[in-house]
Amino acid sequence: MLQFLPWIILIAYMTLLLCIDFFIFNKKGEIPPTKKAVKETLFFVFNGLAFSGLVYWFYRDGMLPNADGLSPLKAMSNYLSGYTIELSLSVDNLFVIALIFSSYKIPRVHEHKLLFLGIVGAFFFRGLLIGFGLLLIHHVEQITILFGAFLLYTAFKMLKEEDEEEVKKPSWLLRLFNISKEFDGGKFRTTINGKRVFTALFGALLTIEITDVLFALDSIPAIFSVTTDPFIVFSSNIFAIMGLRSMYFFLANMLDKFSYLKYSVFVILLFVSAKLILMQFVHFPEWISLPLIATSLISGVIYSIYRMKKDPQEEEE
Repeated sequence: MLQFLPWIILIAYMTLLLCIDFFIFNKKGEIPPTKKAVKETLFFVFNGLAFSGLVYWFYRDGMLPNADGLSPLKAMSNYLSGYTIELSLSVDNLFVIALIFSSYKIPRVHEHKLLFLGIVGAFFFRGLLIGFGLLLIHHVEQITILFGAFLLYTAFKMLKEEDEEEVKKPSWLLRLFNISKEFDGGKFRTTINGKRVFTALFGALLTIEITDVLFALDSIPAIFSVTTDPFIVFSSNIFAIMGLRSMYFFLANMLDKFSYLKYSVFVILLFVSAKLILMQFVHFPEWISLPLIATSLISGVIYSIYRMKKDPQEEEE
């Protein structure tokens, strides 16, 4: 029973935070003002960081299988590194979600519901991808090289991509599910000319879920550069995406201001790519991940703010 306790606590913690998000933070279904969104974002970040204390406890008392022989402090450090990686890679995800809303012309009043449901769906799909990824790592010895090469490709592709004004709706999705342009008061199904069809709201939700799966193909291999411990990988992913809804309302109108953050993410992807590709040949010190990731993100934010103050007109263009 003791070996299941950490998973029970994780699921209970996750459920509690989801209930707080849906029934307290968003009980009126309104778009939160920036100040409220900042407080909610800090609340979820605090809980994500605080869970590292539970991770320390679980590994100190031997509550989890520990095939890698992680010490409590090392397990805690790996969790924090994984959490920071996932959180940093989520910034691009938020930007794409904003473009999806724009593409489907989603009314602001419905955005919070789509984000909440998108996060719930992400838990399920990421769990499947994490399980599949760990299966590959444990049965195909050189798979980490493939993961690293894929992340390297993703890093350079992200750096070269031009900003787009909208996300193209997947035409096959519209045909397969017979998605209309109607919203019908926020419903997912409606009747048009006597025929039952899906609304644009459902189309946006499906697009968000598909997009998250594509982003997970980048972020999940990235955390494998830190650890392959199932509990740490899954829990760090869970807490990183838990607060994305509130973070979206905080950052949605500011993402273009922090334009140099993409270079921070690029550096992080280069680092984790190198770790994955060289994992079989070179041992990277465990302590190096968290300081490098944090320094890269902080540098991107500071330099973005510096450029905004120095060339405000350039940033507005």
